[in-house]
Amino acid sequence: MRVGLLGLGTVGSGTAKILLDPAHRHPLVGQIELARVGVRSLYKPRSVAIEGDRLTTDLESIVSDPTIDVVVEVMGGLEPARSLILKAIAHSKHVVTANKAVIARYGDEIFTAANEAGIYVMLEAAVAGGIPVIQPLKQALGVNRIRAVTGIINGTTNYILTRMQREKGDFEAILADAQRLGYAEADPSADVDGLDAADKIAILASLAFGGRIKLSEVYSEGIRQVTAADIAYAERLGFVIKLLAIARRDGEFDETSDQALDQLQLRVHPTLVPVSHPLASVNDVYNAILIEGDPVGQVMFFGPGAGEGPTASAVVSDLLNLAANLRAGTTPKATNPLLACSHQHYCKVSPMADIVSRFYVRLLAEDAPGVIGKLGTCFGRHRVSLESIVQIGQHETRAEIVIVSHEVTEANFQTALDELRDYAEIHSVASVLRVL
Repeated sequence: MRVGLLGLGTVGSGTAKILLDPAHRHPLVGQIELARVGVRSLYKPRSVAIEGDRLTTDLESIVSDPTIDVVVEVMGGLEPARSLILKAIAHSKHVVTANKAVIARYGDEIFTAANEAGIYVMLEAAVAGGIPVIQPLKQALGVNRIRAVTGIINGTTNYILTRMQREKGDFEAILADAQRLGYAEADPSADVDGLDAADKIAILASLAFGGRIKLSEVYSEGIRQVTAADIAYAERLGFVIKLLAIARRDGEFDETSDQALDQLQLRVHPTLVPVSHPLASVNDVYNAILIEGDPVGQVMFFGPGAGEGPTASAVVSDLLNLAANLRAGTTPKATNPLLACSHQHYCKVSPMADIVSRFYVRLLAEDAPGVIGKLGTCFGRHRVSLESIVQIGQHETRAEIVIVSHEVTEANFQTALDELRDYAEIHSVASVLRVL
């Protein structure tokens, strides 16, 4: 099986190293030939040696080369990656990609083209680095009715929140240090604003619930507003704060149909997680995905969510799957439905206003008699039941009050907060976070 590799950065270099050193790996690795490698510059220093005649800056010549069987796209970015993937499919090349941004935004276009051409598009490396979760969702867990997929799927934000918890430090200072150490990008927006995690949960939800996802319908909220005070109060209440990506089925199954008639929750936001929960102990740059299904129950996948080795491992695992199928005589017009992504319909996504959740609120109020009672009355008027309301500390004449609610709709809770903000006794609503 001849492979054309687009990109020789971190992931591309790791992929090339595996393919050029097949000893003591699965025997099929030795039957995968790294035929051509597309790069932006022929003269850039690299950690892997590629013979000169394999390297080219003409990326389109790789996707149109009739001797290439599979195109591996690990360039990143939206363009020219999207166009090159589509051209590879048009030239009957199978595709392996680590590009979650392209799949999350243009997956409908790409998979429609692939299905029409009878071409595999494999994307294990697009979510959670080296953690095998895409293929298990397609195959091993395919017999289950999936109820929910909940994950820590961005290593940068998990690293920052872990350090905030350990060091009692503030977000901005720890972000700056993470950038200095190379754990965060110079422009960290995709990570700290939850956009990267939104891309990934859109992909996981599509596979878990058997439908296409519109990325614009995934609610996304980042961690910039999380403070050292919130970390400390969460700890006192028995929680840790994690950026969670959540895909959950609303309602029940129709037993007479092979498709659910209900909607999905799709959201990314910082969340108070009970310390007893399996995801609470996932720290630093590690990722974890908790899948709940019937009849399997709960299954958690844990491991490194990024990096040269882990992501390259996922890329080559997809290549092994393709090599096995091609060796068995699978033709481009007879694709394996366990490997292909063939669903056509779009999932219905619940608006955030309808989501039911618990909430944590930290606010500053006048330290005066009757304030806490007034807060309770306001929440009660909007059908918000409170689990606890505690005055934690004092700042001059203002009291710091922390509230944890029982489950309530997002709409009711936000309406209550809007009313509270107009109270003369309320100086500010400092923080609002959801509770798992």
